[in-house]
Amino acid sequence: LLPIWNAYSFLQLYSSKPAQWSVDSEDVLDRYILAKLHDLVGTVRVSLDNTDIADATDAVRQFADALTNWYVRRSRDRFWAGDTEHPEAFNTLYTVLEVLTRVSAPLLPMLSEVIWRGLTGERSVHLADFPSADQIPADAALVAAMDATRGVCSAASSVRKSHKLRNRLPLPTLTVALPDSAQLADFAPIIRDEVNVKNVDLTSDVDSVGTFEVVVNAKVAGPRLGRDVQRVIKAVKAGNYERVGENVVADGIELNPGEYTERLVAANPDSTARIDGLDGLVVLDMELTEELEAEGWAADVIRGLQDARKAAGLEVSDRITVVLSVPADKQEWAERHRGLIAGEVLARELDVTTGELDGEAHDVVKGTKATVTKAAA
Repeated sequence: LLPIWNAYSFLQLYSSKPAQWSVDSEDVLDRYILAKLHDLVGTVRVSLDNTDIADATDAVRQFADALTNWYVRRSRDRFWAGDTEHPEAFNTLYTVLEVLTRVSAPLLPMLSEVIWRGLTGERSVHLADFPSADQIPADAALVAAMDATRGVCSAASSVRKSHKLRNRLPLPTLTVALPDSAQLADFAPIIRDEVNVKNVDLTSDVDSVGTFEVVVNAKVAGPRLGRDVQRVIKAVKAGNYERVGENVVADGIELNPGEYTERLVAANPDSTARIDGLDGLVVLDMELTEELEAEGWAADVIRGLQDARKAAGLEVSDRITVVLSVPADKQEWAERHRGLIAGEVLARELDVTTGELDGEAHDVVKGTKATVTKAAA
């Protein structure tokens, strides 16, 4: 419920005029979410025709996650810029929500009703036709590549979290090892920005960072193989097996799909994570340099100053004057990134000091305070 409602609220918040139904955007994120919507319509129609409510609701849930946690979040800059500069983003989100509410109306009757009426001004979503997937462009290759990109980012983020490396701290390199890694070449900038790394290396040599291990599913294989199942288990553990198409042959005995599973084992588990749903791994280089730490500190300062702006009751568009009090060992970092910090927080003036501040001071990061005032017109 909340992801769908939040997407609708986001559209309402940043729209200055009514959006229009459109599936013509050339933006890759717009094309992706529309292609996902195409697939959703077909999936839910089949599930409901078969009275499979669980599959239908799960499809809507997964789509809502992609809509809010990927599409809207990755498109925020376009929405913040406004519907005059980026009407295609607003039109796409309107279209997605209009179709989504018709898809989910049998499952979420009240939420769908409120959102659909708010979008269209018409009487009731329950008097509207169930949507047709033919009205929405499909792009299976784009969906596969973008979903793989999302999986890569999620895996890399899990490594960050396990080592308590905050997201604003840039890291050197992320290596993505997938059998078909070339499909992600166009999405490397998205990965780089999402994971906050300086470089993304794509490789199809999965064996360079991990190996596949076969595990016999004794409960499934046992009834067919009988006593030979123990022989197969020993052969697999000893590495005495080979892949033959979709089957595995261990010590001369063939295992069918379902009678075994494969797991990908990382060469360096500490910095590696498996990409969910794919036979691939990500390896995160976590070696920090002084330059990276300085850049991460500057990003933390920017976030702290944005919070200070809110605490001071200033509008997001207000130009401000900032006086930043930093520890002596951070003064050079502040001077180095003065232009970046000032630009991000819309500061016309940014003074750096190691002394005490006059006036109301806001905590920015540990050991750093700031005064924030509205700049003169």
